[in-house]
Amino acid sequence: MPFEIISDIEQIETFAIGTKIRELERLQEIHGKGRWRKCKGIATVRLMDNAVFLVELHWYEATGIGKKEFKIKYYLEEMQ
Repeated sequence: MPFEIISDIEQIETFAIGTKIRELERLQEIHGKGRWRKCKGIATVRLMDNAVFLVELHWYEATGIGKKEFKIKYYLEEMQ
């Protein structure tokens, strides 16, 4: 489901780098070669139905390429 990140991402952690990323070959084919990292963090998002949630996001990033392929991993709290 598409979503919009409406707050800064906080508590950012990198939990896989380079060959530890299962999707590394696909990332390099689609976005280019780089020092790829898989990261996670907490942010507020707005879903397409305008519901707002605090979620744990996961994404890939590489220097010079940026953050790619955000996905919601866990819904933590519904915001009012």
